[in-house]
Amino acid sequence: ADAGLLDAVLEAKRPAMHTGGLLETIKRDASFADVAGLQRLREWIGKRKSALTPEGQRFGLVPPKGVLITGVQGCGKSLAAKAIAGEWGYELARLDAGALYDKFVGESEKRLKKALDVAQKISPAVLWIDEIEKAFASAGSSGDADAGLSQRLLATLLTWMQDRESGVFLAATSNNITILPPEMLRKGRFDEIFFVDLPGVASRTALFALHIRKRGRDAVGFDLAKLAGASDGFSGAEIEQVIAAG
Repeated sequence: ADAGLLDAVLEAKRPAMHTGGLLETIKRDASFADVAGLQRLREWIGKRKSALTPEGQRFGLVPPKGVLITGVQGCGKSLAAKAIAGEWGYELARLDAGALYDKFVGESEKRLKKALDVAQKISPAVLWIDEIEKAFASAGSSGDADAGLSQRLLATLLTWMQDRESGVFLAATSNNITILPPEMLRKGRFDEIFFVDLPGVASRTALFALHIRKRGRDAVGFDLAKLAGASDGFSGAEIEQVIAAG
């Protein structure tokens, strides 16, 4: 499809996003060309692209439902979620998990349902829930801390995940999945769970080259091997700051 026409269609859908700030559309300005490492996730996303096409679905391929990306802070989880939308040419909508809670009884669940309904209306879309544990971690306990609200929100999300139509791919990120309720991690909720670790030496080399090029410089003029060797234990975000501060 023509990229300009696709962007125009997506832009026309934005006025439908009235969810009180809970859901916002994000500009699709990233692809896996902007991501170093994450090879398993790249391959997984690439292989499933054909299942999104009418031809693939007629052949019997099942469209992917979603992934959970967890791991070390600053290592590209959010960028990976954005890159999925960029790779597929999907609309990208971010659901603010921390803004779900409302002081009025029943309003939080209604707001979540509305946001999920809107995501379906603007499909095909990637629904990105950033730091999903902010909204649903308490559901793994007794629920007394918030009078059961997190458990009701969890039930709303799980019902949608189970029953939703195709066209919305859920990309959730989490800094700590150990505090998420087991119902969310049960087999079948997400197609896959990917762990993002600190970058190895090859990924650090690629990250330095990537960020140097982004700033309009030629990476050939830099000793990338030396930079990668001196940055053992750095996250991707820290490597970016090294270049930005340099």
